Amino acid sequence: MRLLMTADAVGGVWSYALELAEALEPHGVEVALAVMGPAPSAAQRSAASELANVTLHEGPYRLEWMDDPWADVARAGEWLLALERELRPDVVHLNGYTHGALPWRAPAVIVAHSCVLSWWRAVKGEPAPAQWARYRREVARGVAGASLLVAPTRAMLDEVEAHYGAPAHGRVIPNGRDRRRFMPGRKEPFVLSAGRVWDQAKNVAALGAVAGRLPWPVYVAGDDTSPDGARVGGAVVDRLRLLGRLSVDAMADWLGRATIFALPARYEPFGLSALEAALAGCALVLGDIPSLREVWGDAATFVPPEDADALAAAITSLATEPARRAAMAERARRRALRYSPERMAADYLAAYESASSPSGRGGPPPNINVGPTGPWSVTDPSPPESESRGAALA
Repeated sequence: MRLLMTADAVGGVWSYALELAEALEPHGVEVALAVMGPAPSAAQRSAASELANVTLHEGPYRLEWMDDPWADVARAGEWLLALERELRPDVVHLNGYTHGALPWRAPAVIVAHSCVLSWWRAVKGEPAPAQWARYRREVARGVAGASLLVAPTRAMLDEVEAHYGAPAHGRVIPNGRDRRRFMPGRKEPFVLSAGRVWDQAKNVAALGAVAGRLPWPVYVAGDDTSPDGARVGGAVVDRLRLLGRLSVDAMADWLGRATIFALPARYEPFGLSALEAALAGCALVLGDIPSLREVWGDAATFVPPEDADALAAAITSLATEPARRAAMAERARRRALRYSPERMAADYLAAYESASSPSGRGGPPPNINVGPTGPWSVTDPSPPESESRGAALA
């Protein structure tokens, strides 16, 4: 199989795209990765070049969620259609929405990683303003035009349906991460978080607000410079120990040493950083939102994102109760092992096949994810232990 896959180098979509491409390689899948938006860094290009089944194509086009992007979005569409004519992929895998409306020859699968309207509602507590009306229309057209819409959680699939209309076919496929990249190390007494310090969705500022009340220091990996170039500061941020943006290897090292990982997020459609932390043996303290509840069940401690007292109490309790902390860390790691790249790849292959089926694209209803071991519930994304690829690899 040959895929034409879009991506950007800004956030978690890049990690997801490379993880999936690598997991598809044993199945004989070639991936033409069409990257738009800011150019990949040298480290990102190097990581892509290490994958034998990936070829990188770069287009300097503004992304659909950026300010006034529409001329660039149109040019990007022409570029992508030209790539399709040249490469003749079997499936077009879009990690964005608007290009789902293009006249593709191959079936188009959209993956919903996040969106502006659901972000705005979760973070601002109100509908997005009128300036996003065209974004809403363009995304709705893309969703309607795709053969299949995939989301990493049922919660995110519901958000897309609520804001842009139900797709013709939908499916939930949780993300996966390679456990070999994120191994537990010798644990040290500190709390770690990850995310852009200025991003209200990650809610890192909540950790700064309670840091002075915690028995352990709080380290944060992620950019502390906002998109307009201003460095985030103030008393709240000053209580955090900022690490800046880390490489994958450096992040894995910090996660391996961290004892607690805290992400009191207001908005997180899946949460790759929490998955990486759980694989590395951290006890999890997470925002109490539907998507994170769906992914982690009873394997994390949940706190309301706006409740500083609950956040401080949850972290303090884990820091001062070693037996409970160890039990929660083990529970999180066992659950994390179920979100394997191998299972993600198998489920995407099934999705590509159903999208390509002439008898009707999309396959089963969106609350069921069909993988190599058969249907399994999204609300508890764990097959019986004997069937779990994660358990087999542990």
